[in-house]
Amino acid sequence: MKEKIQRVFASQFGGIPLIVRSPGRINIIGEHTDYNNGFVLPSAIDKAAYIAISLRDDDEIHLVAHDLNETFSIKINNLKPIGDVSWPNFMLGAAAQFSKRGIPLKGFNAVIMSDVPIGAGLSSSAAIECATTFALNELLQTKIDRVEMVKMAQKAEHEYAGVMCGIMDQFASMMGKKNHVIKLDCNSMAYEYVPFNLEGIKILLLNTNVKHSLASSEYNTRRKECEQGVAWIKEHESMVSSLRDVSISMLDKYVLPKGEVVYKRCRFIVEEIGRLQMGCEDLQRGDMQSLGKKMFATHEGLSNQYEVSCKELDLLIGLVKENENVIGARMMGGGFGGCTINLVKEEAIESLIAKVQPAYETAMNLPLTYYIASIENGTEIIL
Repeated sequence: MKEKIQRVFASQFGGIPLIVRSPGRINIIGEHTDYNNGFVLPSAIDKAAYIAISLRDDDEIHLVAHDLNETFSIKINNLKPIGDVSWPNFMLGAAAQFSKRGIPLKGFNAVIMSDVPIGAGLSSSAAIECATTFALNELLQTKIDRVEMVKMAQKAEHEYAGVMCGIMDQFASMMGKKNHVIKLDCNSMAYEYVPFNLEGIKILLLNTNVKHSLASSEYNTRRKECEQGVAWIKEHESMVSSLRDVSISMLDKYVLPKGEVVYKRCRFIVEEIGRLQMGCEDLQRGDMQSLGKKMFATHEGLSNQYEVSCKELDLLIGLVKENENVIGARMMGGGFGGCTINLVKEEAIESLIAKVQPAYETAMNLPLTYYIASIENGTEIIL
């Protein structure tokens, strides 16, 4: 990929660019907990966005999305979100964060390429945002640290893509460490690397190849439902500031009488925060079987309590749930499509795919694609 993007950049703009790689991410357990100030357990993967970039002598930004065969240009003074969510917004949103910090932004040329599947729940947008932020930080010599760059990339998603995501996607992309997952406290931003021993086990991602139109609107609705539950509790428990501070008994007492739907949403989050913490203890003991059971429980909650699954995701979980070679599985990402993440015994992957693929394709009349992911480092300069 490095040589390819270098060639494309030279043909478009000439010269030798800075090249930065920023990966997509998986999340082992802890879904929708990030914007509720809970914990998440993501890692960076071996699929990544690549940006080749150099500064210009004027105030123009010229962007090329090689995979899409699309280009875009704009002057710095006109920097603003464009139309619907689209690839330039991820890059422009990142650039805008430097201006907002009072850093003089220069024009630049950039080519973006990615092998992170779009719409698969692997955070292709965060990979582009982090790559752009990291590259501009290097070229502008602003010396912003990685955690601050994570926050800038998140702001790019909020302000230019219009998705009020939590911190997890950008954090995992920027901060990943090979063969480790990150236990991230989304309240304090404290984090620790937890070894993820995959001896004899592979991470198999099964892609539904659907992305229902509900995804973005329902994501923002779930945020509001969680905030409503917190507001009801806060009327009685002033110390509560997020679902991170909430117990099941509080939900039973203050939320259930006011709204069953909000109660279900909040209960899932409170239970999921607990599952993640116990899952980290499983990892420290090397008990992958116990972690796997928690992953199945997470899917059950995402489907029935948080209601962000869909028939395609539920079918994929149903097809692997009774298979003794599948240690754990669940839907991953915002929901309504994308991938399931499966921990599968290495020797059984081929036979599993041979069984699941035709069953899914027959039932859904959709192709089933798959990826075997490895855990890699986060954002880095490769040239």
